Amino acid sequence: MSILLNINVLFYIIAFLFGGIPFGLILVKLRYGIDIRKIGSGSIGATNVYRAIKDTDPKNAKKFSILTIILDATKGLIVVLAAKILGLSYETQWAIALLSILGHCYSPYLGFKGGKGVATAIGSVILLIPIEGICGLIIWGIVGKVFKISSISSLVGVLSGIGLTFVVPYLFPIPSSISIVDQIHTHTPAVLIGLFIIYTHIPNIKRLFSGQESKVL
Repeated sequence: MSILLNINVLFYIIAFLFGGIPFGLILVKLRYGIDIRKIGSGSIGATNVYRAIKDTDPKNAKKFSILTIILDATKGLIVVLAAKILGLSYETQWAIALLSILGHCYSPYLGFKGGKGVATAIGSVILLIPIEGICGLIIWGIVGKVFKISSISSLVGVLSGIGLTFVVPYLFPIPSSISIVDQIHTHTPAVLIGLFIIYTHIPNIKRLFSGQESKVL
């Protein structure tokens, strides 16, 4: 029982439970009475929110999609921010980030099913590697605008941000506290996030190669 009183363990549990809150599902269910798990990919993320209501309410579909992105990103950001305020170690903060992403993808409130984890991943790491995170977010937006395919923009945005962790600290003079290598002496958590995002997008990647992945207009 004493292990549950350890502040790190408490944060790990909170991160997973908070990350699991299905904001997209809740928003659409409350406003339109639609279960987005029965629409499109069945994901609880922003893209499926858009798909679920674009025919019913095209004027607000994009607004609800953007709101879902913000809320899903905020889930990860809040728990990492709280850990920072309380002075928890960087190792703990990265573990919290990973667990909030896992919570979103395997929500304990939805039978351990959920979304793809992209928005929560960005929100979770933005305070840990802000330069790479912001760059990845910008790339995500640009690629999405050009190709209008959510899976491409998500994969390229997240993987670009992670790839930049191997570049930015060595090319530009940044404070050591915002370099992952100076924080924890390894790129492992960032790489794990990248691999996990690829894993959650395997069905999308298969559709991309077969030319069946749909655009989000």
